[in-house]
This record gives sequence, C-alpha cells and structure tokens, in this order.
Amino acid sequence: MFFERPGGGERAILVHLDGQNPEAREDPQEFQELARSAGADTAAFISVSRHQPTAKYLIGTGKVEELHDLVKAEQVELVIFNHTLSPSQERNLERALECRVLDRTGLILDIFAQRARTHEGKLQVELAQLEHMSTRLIRGWTHLERQKGGIGLRGPGETQLETDRRLLRVRIRQIKQRLDKVRSQREQARRGRKRADIPSVSLVGYTNAGKSTLFNAVTSSEVYAADQLFATLDPTLRRLDLNDFGPIVLADTVGFIRHLPHKLVEAFRATLEESSNSDLLLHVIDAHEPERMAQIEQVMAVLHEIGADGLPMLEVYNKIDLLDGMEPQIQRDADGKPERVWLSARDGLGLDLLKQAIAELLGDDLFVGTLRLPQKLGRLRAQFFSLGAVQSEQHDEAGDFLLALRVPRVELNRLVSREGWKPQEFLEQHTLQ
Repeated sequence: MFFERPGGGERAILVHLDGQNPEAREDPQEFQELARSAGADTAAFISVSRHQPTAKYLIGTGKVEELHDLVKAEQVELVIFNHTLSPSQERNLERALECRVLDRTGLILDIFAQRARTHEGKLQVELAQLEHMSTRLIRGWTHLERQKGGIGLRGPGETQLETDRRLLRVRIRQIKQRLDKVRSQREQARRGRKRADIPSVSLVGYTNAGKSTLFNAVTSSEVYAADQLFATLDPTLRRLDLNDFGPIVLADTVGFIRHLPHKLVEAFRATLEESSNSDLLLHVIDAHEPERMAQIEQVMAVLHEIGADGLPMLEVYNKIDLLDGMEPQIQRDADGKPERVWLSARDGLGLDLLKQAIAELLGDDLFVGTLRLPQKLGRLRAQFFSLGAVQSEQHDEAGDFLLALRVPRVELNRLVSREGWKPQEFLEQHTLQ
C-alpha cells in the first residue's frame, strides 16, 4: 500500500518557519525542491517569522486562521511544513485547516517511497514510514471507541487503534529481521571482495550534487540520474578498471540532506554500511551551489553518525561547467597527495584526473618494481599474471623471468609467504635496483 502513488501531483501550500536559530533553520529553496520532487503542485509559499514556536500549532493562531482562509480560497488538499511537527501539532493543524498536513519528515519519506525500486529499498522505506506512523495512528481512528457491551455488540476487548498498533509492531519486527538478513548478505559480499583484494570506493554527498551522473560517466552505466532531490535511493555497484592500478568496485549511494530524519538513517543503515566499509570515499560536491559549505557540514555529520567520517576521502567538486574560467584539475596537500578534484560529470571533463587521483590514493601501499624470478618459481610467476600485476616481462641471459610488477604490497607478501619465503628476504634477493 505504501508504493501505489497517485498519478498526478497534489496542490499544496508550503509553510516555511523563519527566525529560528541558525542550526535549526531550514533552506526555503531546498524545501521547494523537495516539494517539486514529491510531485506537489505548489499553490502558495508562505514564510512565517516566528522566534518562539507554539506548542499547539507551531505557528500563531492568527497565522493558522490566515492559512485556513488560503486553503479554502486555493482549494488545496495539502499543507506541507518545512519543519518537524509533533503528532499533536499535526492533528491540531489538520483539525483547524480542514485538510491534510505533512511535515518535513513525512515529505522526505514520501519521496523515498516513490524512488524505491529494489526489494531492499522498499523494505527500508516501509520500516521508516511505519515507525513514523506509529506515533500518528490515532488521527485515523478518533471516531472509534472501545466496543460497547450487549448482545451482538461485544467486541474482543481491543480498540481498532490497539489492533493497528499491535499489527504495526509485528510488521516492524518482520521488516527488521529481513533487513538483518540483507545486511549479512552484504557483509558476505564485502568479505568476498576483500579476499579478492578488490578495493571498494563509494560516492557520497549531498542530494543532487551529481553523484549518479558522475557514476554513469565513469563506469559507462545507465543508472537513473535526474535534476531532482533523491533521484538515487538504491545503491548500485560496478567494477571499474583503473590504469596503473587494477580493478575497483565503485558504489553509488543515496544522497544526504540537511537534518536527515534519524528514522531514515536507522532504516537505511544496511545501505549506508556500503559507505562505512569502503576503502575510499569520493565526496561529491556541487561546486556551483552557494550553500556548499553548509552542505559539506551536513554530509560530514551523517558520515559521523554511520561511523564513516574517519575513512580516507577525496573531495570531488562537480559541475565546473557552470563556473566561469574553472578548468579540470587535481589539488594536492602538502605531501603531494590528491586532496580534491575539479570536474564536470555532465560534460565528461576531468574524469581521467579523477581516475588518476583514485589510483594514487589507493596505490599508496603498492609495490612497484622489477623482480627477477628463477624458472623454478614459475608457479609464482603465473600467480602474478593471474592478478593482472605484471606490467611487462623480459628474460635475462640466465633465462630468469624479469617481471615489471605493480601490485598491492599485502598481496605480494601473501603470495611470497605461501611459497615459504619471508617477504623482506625474498625482495632483497629478487628485486632489481
């Protein structure tokens, strides 16, 4: 029932509360983008200046009366608030305005419900919706009372509200069990990739920063990408071969947003774990966005919440095609390591620089050199070839193999140890200076 959306948008009035402290303040432009992404047809946008929100309506009674008149005049079916409403505030506003009222969390949940495509994504959205709904159930059943006694009127002793709450608890428990299974399957897949020594790289960033467009451009994929918030919901993984490094797994993930509802962070933990278990994060930033510093802070806050803020990170400033005079480039730190890359995913500018920067950061612990292997170590030679670590091969006068290698040092140590050598001794005897 959560995924059958109406075909057209709903006429809505958007209410933005201004004058709060900077940390709690929401972005009105982002709010309008959220409403557009949900399919709402905005009839009016109202900004309410209020320093002290009221307990009953969040806004003052005078403004509630104004809103009521506007609802009738515009014949709208929905009023959306750019703030979190308590269940009682939502009920009071619906009673006063005589139409449906939605808060910011409900709006984001609705967008997520429209975007969910995979079975896992739908489960995660449903879990978040059910947990959000569990505190708001009463509004749908206020007309029902406990069934009265008497012949033919004796009920089971449970109101419809209590029945719904019990069914909700059962459904929430079932979904959590299924998501635990999904989480364990993901973990198993990650362990398999680690055994194959394939690094994983995740795209993270604020919603609509261009992650999916960049993902498609780099991997030649056709992941859905659009100029709207939360165009991507389900994670997508693709193999990508980097020159002078080898294969990696690149993951496109759900975008973050200011004050992302905690219920969503919890529900999408299985998906977000893809980021928290990566070897490298690519933080995609909209270079043309005036509020980009605030967006960067929000992304870092969510990464901290999922335990991924300590991972190696490369900043990717996208959409330089919208900036005058900006050319694709790699900016490096004091040690010469890539720190940020400027590019345009839409126009394909700077993609080679991004791949170069990724290879440099992941290849920090690479062995690059030439090994002289006697013919009796032919099996080790074959293993290097199977890894794709051999750049070129020659033979010396004695018939020994001269292998130009580029291989992760941990993989080199593993293969050498398997042959009964100590890695350091092996390299001292077989590496050509």
